Amino acid sequence: MNANIRNEQVWLAVGSLMIMAAVTIAAALVYTRVVMIPFVLAIFITTVVSPVADFQVVRWRIPKWIAIPLTLLLVLAVLALLGVVLIMIVEMAVHATKEYSERVIEIVERIVAQLNAHHIQVDQNRISAELESRLPQVITQTAGTVSELLSSGVLIMIFVVLLLMGRNSQRHPTGIYAEIEDTIRRYLTTKTVISAVAGLLVGLSLWMLEVRMAPLFGLLTFLLNFIPNIGSIIGTLLPIPVALTQFDNPWTILAVVAVPGAIQFSIGYLVEPRLIGRGLELHPVTVLLALAFWGLLWGIVGMVLAVPIVAMLKIVLCRFETTRGLGNLLAGRLPATHVSPSGQIEST
Repeated sequence: MNANIRNEQVWLAVGSLMIMAAVTIAAALVYTRVVMIPFVLAIFITTVVSPVADFQVVRWRIPKWIAIPLTLLLVLAVLALLGVVLIMIVEMAVHATKEYSERVIEIVERIVAQLNAHHIQVDQNRISAELESRLPQVITQTAGTVSELLSSGVLIMIFVVLLLMGRNSQRHPTGIYAEIEDTIRRYLTTKTVISAVAGLLVGLSLWMLEVRMAPLFGLLTFLLNFIPNIGSIIGTLLPIPVALTQFDNPWTILAVVAVPGAIQFSIGYLVEPRLIGRGLELHPVTVLLALAFWGLLWGIVGMVLAVPIVAMLKIVLCRFETTRGLGNLLAGRLPATHVSPSGQIEST
């Protein structure tokens, strides 16, 4: 019994220290987010594009000082395309803000009039003023996030160059590093393809339903799908305000929600788990907690990076006997227990 009490005390002390360490690390990550976010993004970008640089050096015998700029041009082209897409999204949203703000205010005023007719007193002027001030703020905040991300592009490129220069193309990585690199590369490439297919199908379906700004919603679906679980739900609900202001037929409005929702459900719950879920081996609760944690620390970028970061953590934890239980816990594998003949509880 004394041995069991000592073991419990040890685990209690270890757990307390881990909580304190987690809080300290979280505070450090928030304080250094200006540097850490570009650095982590650069790590993931380097992981994806490093095979391109390695192929040039090993197969084509191109010197590294030439292969790295060529690879960097590829990265810059992709980031430039992403930047153009983000700028287009913000411009389209800004141009549509005034029109749809007026339409939303008109609908709200009619609802308020109906409520007042049924002797439900509502301050119509206050609601209209609140909407006029709040609706444009959503676009402004989104534009601020996009601008912040684009301004970090130079720092990301510097980190990518340094990481590529420090990479040995002649030596194939092995062990835990190779497992982490393969997991991240497979997740990011597969997620990009799946998100592109989802964005294309949602954009086409909304275009066939004659929804305004259908290409915009397709692009937003592509970007939001990088946020697991939550992103697909937000992408499905985004066209609702436009549909409410554009259509009077309730069946058309229902179709605007149901068709993209069916596409997102089929891809997110039938296709994606078969292609990604088995490789990551993360429990759905772990994914949701990771989204909440990294979203609090780094905002939208943190939610995008949450799953690969936790997948890396699980791989590292499972490599060591002491922390293997925590790694299995992230995968949803709880330790089995049984009672020994002496009455002690043992874990297996």
